[in-house]
Amino acid sequence: MPDLLKKPTLSKHLWIIYIISAILLGVIWYYQWILGMIMTVLLITSFYYSVRNEKTILNETEKYISTLSHRVKKVGEEALLEMPIGIVLFSEDYQIEWTNPYMNQFADEDSLVGKSLNVISENLIPMIKENKEEVWVKLENYEFQTTIKREERLLYLFDRTKQTEIQTLYQNEQPVLFIIYLDNYDELTQNLEDTLKSQLNSYVTSFLSKWSQKNGLYIKRTSQDRFLAVGNREILQKLEKSKFDILDEMRELDTELDIPITLSIGIGVGKNSTLPDLGELAQSSLDLALGRGGDQVAIKDDSGKVRFYGGKTNPMEKRTRVRARVISHALKDLVKASDNVIIMGHQSPDMDSIGAAIGILNIAQTNGVNGFIVFDPNDVDTGVSRMVEAIEEEESLWQHFIEPDDAEDIVTSRSLIVVVDTHKPSMVVDKRLLNKTEYKVVIDHHRRGEDFIENPTLVYMEPYASSTAELVTELLEYQPKGKKLTMLEATALLAGITVDTKSFTLRTGSRTFDAASYLRAKGADTVLVQQFLKEDLDLYIKRSKLIERAKVYRDTIAIAKAKPDDIYGAVLIAQTADTLLTMSGINASFVISKRSDGRVGISARSLGEINVQVIMEKMDGGGHLTNAATQIEDTTIDDAEALLKDILDEYYEGRESE
Repeated sequence: MPDLLKKPTLSKHLWIIYIISAILLGVIWYYQWILGMIMTVLLITSFYYSVRNEKTILNETEKYISTLSHRVKKVGEEALLEMPIGIVLFSEDYQIEWTNPYMNQFADEDSLVGKSLNVISENLIPMIKENKEEVWVKLENYEFQTTIKREERLLYLFDRTKQTEIQTLYQNEQPVLFIIYLDNYDELTQNLEDTLKSQLNSYVTSFLSKWSQKNGLYIKRTSQDRFLAVGNREILQKLEKSKFDILDEMRELDTELDIPITLSIGIGVGKNSTLPDLGELAQSSLDLALGRGGDQVAIKDDSGKVRFYGGKTNPMEKRTRVRARVISHALKDLVKASDNVIIMGHQSPDMDSIGAAIGILNIAQTNGVNGFIVFDPNDVDTGVSRMVEAIEEEESLWQHFIEPDDAEDIVTSRSLIVVVDTHKPSMVVDKRLLNKTEYKVVIDHHRRGEDFIENPTLVYMEPYASSTAELVTELLEYQPKGKKLTMLEATALLAGITVDTKSFTLRTGSRTFDAASYLRAKGADTVLVQQFLKEDLDLYIKRSKLIERAKVYRDTIAIAKAKPDDIYGAVLIAQTADTLLTMSGINASFVISKRSDGRVGISARSLGEINVQVIMEKMDGGGHLTNAATQIEDTTIDDAEALLKDILDEYYEGRESE
């Protein structure tokens, strides 16, 4: 019983009253003893009953507390034994010493006592050692939120299975929007007979309907080349697990109809996204998939992250020049409306970047607008030094090459910035210029990545093209008759095509030869191109040393790793990768080297069987299916090689599981 209840029976205020009454009673006795006697009897009687009542209250209170204590103890025992909460006591060596009956239902035998905590979860002991206060464990088909009291060596396990199921159901039922696009449908069907075109439409519609029913999607054809599908996240996870084998299945229709039809799918998904938001995400994803050459799936969530599947085939060359003509006319209008044209390529420019920039300069001059090429003389690789020397000798052309700081002085709010041979703001010569004007044009032949120049006015990206110089040459053909291409300008464009196609052996289509023919007619000097491509003897020796260090991985992959202290330029390691690819039995090559800026560079080449772009993207790089590269910061050559091999293993395992 609490000490408070063991104090004297009468409270202080009653004692004070009785003491005052006794004093007054003495006065009464002095003057009226008869009255005093009567008052004394009444006072004694009152005192007696007060003491008696207080003792009764005390006894009843004690009895009530005793009963309540018993009930509380009984409830505690029942809660300990009967409530659906697991309680586990464990020893210093993590053996179970006691459990409440609730935990026995999860024991293979009669009891968990005497067994290690590992029987509950193998994560428990490590979490206890790390002083974790809470951990989630899975026991049989139940999910438990476990509170750890390390000092008491006590575990509380709260069943959160229903909560987890509801959360999982909520996540699985989140809507997902699919936009399915038939690649190059117009080009494929424009010359088809009506019967064959009808057969193709029937095949595609039937195929996609069966696929959607099989996977629980609602699908609706919205136009000749476009479908809209609605599903949920659970369906999306299942499709991702299958690596979107619909791409391979659709490609097989090629063998049945002799029509190379492929799909591109853009998917929008988000936790708290509205349907309009999902529509924008899906369309943005589709643009990415098409910008990367089609025949692939792009999934974009509301955080901006993008996942890609497919992209195993080289993009098919388009059969019409309509798009080139439309882009050329749009570019002409933008040039005429601008104060001047600022042209930028990528850092450490190659011949394709410089040649394309010179072509855009000619377009600006043809339309009566002054143009400038942003060029950093301190960032010139030896592979393009001969071309740069030839340009320096032609004053009329060289005067339009300016350094980044000078470009900032002449750019205005109405300047037109044209970025060639890259679409990544992190790769341009001076990305500060991108914020100086809202008029920006991107011309590139690389597959589109997540990092893209914001709010471009005009985008011309064609992954089917061999080079950016090829795209710019086509644009030149549709420009008004004005300033003619000089021999050096035409030669620079031809050199760009020659370098990127490895002398017309890789990624070369009919349009590539058309562009080369046009440039040759404009005076391009093939002998001068060969002069540009010549290399010094010491570079040849360096490349030979790199090739000597090459080793074969997975039977068909050549990996050359430079010595940790040796520094090689981007062009040299790219040339080494090209050379390794010519070796018998080699389908892909990777060359790893330290760069002058401290980063580790990797150049990747493939004959098409292995998608090196996908591999390089996982290392924060990019490129084409057959030609890609990356630069990695804060790493060593050995670590880069280990990471590359892990990604290659994952790539091959993914292909084997398909």
